[in-house]
Amino acid sequence: MIAAVVVILIFDWPLWLAVGIGLLAMFFAYIAIYLVPLIRWKRWRYDVRETEIEIQSGLLIIKRTLVPMVRVQHVDTKHGPLLRKYGLASVEISTAATIHEIPALDISEADNLRFYISKMASVVEEDV
Repeated sequence: MIAAVVVILIFDWPLWLAVGIGLLAMFFAYIAIYLVPLIRWKRWRYDVRETEIEIQSGLLIIKRTLVPMVRVQHVDTKHGPLLRKYGLASVEISTAATIHEIPALDISEADNLRFYISKMASVVEEDV
């Protein structure tokens, strides 16, 4: 609304145009701040199997990543101040080339997942 007042005073535009621009800005802010993150969160998936980890994300372009358990070198959990405030943690799965992240899990769920992935990765290596 401050921007609308500035536009009216500086550029001498009609009131209806300034209000329209302000409403349009509020509409796009709502989409960018609330709607897009909500849809992205609902589209996020992960699945841990005995032989691989599948991570799927994306809004319009869906990215699916398969990480073979044979390639897993180590698994970490991390939580910064913001995640810790809400009792959340992220699981990082490291391979030789990249680091894959499963974000914002409950701390106990993240610890259990880290333990399970490390156990499955060591079992796979023993079989090979």
